[in-house]
Amino acid sequence: MKVVFDTNVLVSALALPGGRGDEALRRVVDGEDSLALSKAVLDELLSVLARKFDHDREALARVAVFLSEAAEFVEPTERLAVLADEPDNRILECALAAGAQLVVTGGRAMLAQGDYRGILIVSLSSYLA
Repeated sequence: MKVVFDTNVLVSALALPGGRGDEALRRVVDGEDSLALSKAVLDELLSVLARKFDHDREALARVAVFLSEAAEFVEPTERLAVLADEPDNRILECALAAGAQLVVTGGRAMLAQGDYRGILIVSLSSYLA
């Protein structure tokens, strides 16, 4: 199954080893699911890791390399303004460009959406169940 992880899921996976985010990312690494990313999503992730978790350039580079090997990068062609939080729109754009079946998020606004153009939007707990 092709999935897109919201930034908060990726942050959880990369900054908090052993948690549910880590478990989700393991499903990708183990080949159970396929992760799609876009440059905008990666940029947001690296910004959060630098700002909130004090990752230095070297650590950010390792994250970028790891994800470039683990994920399929897509280039969205459509700009969306569906949700109030702009980074959430970038997630939806990535999912559309990738033809993803699922978006996995912890964001209330995205979860309230339920789905977008046939792409299910689920919580991390639902994804792991």
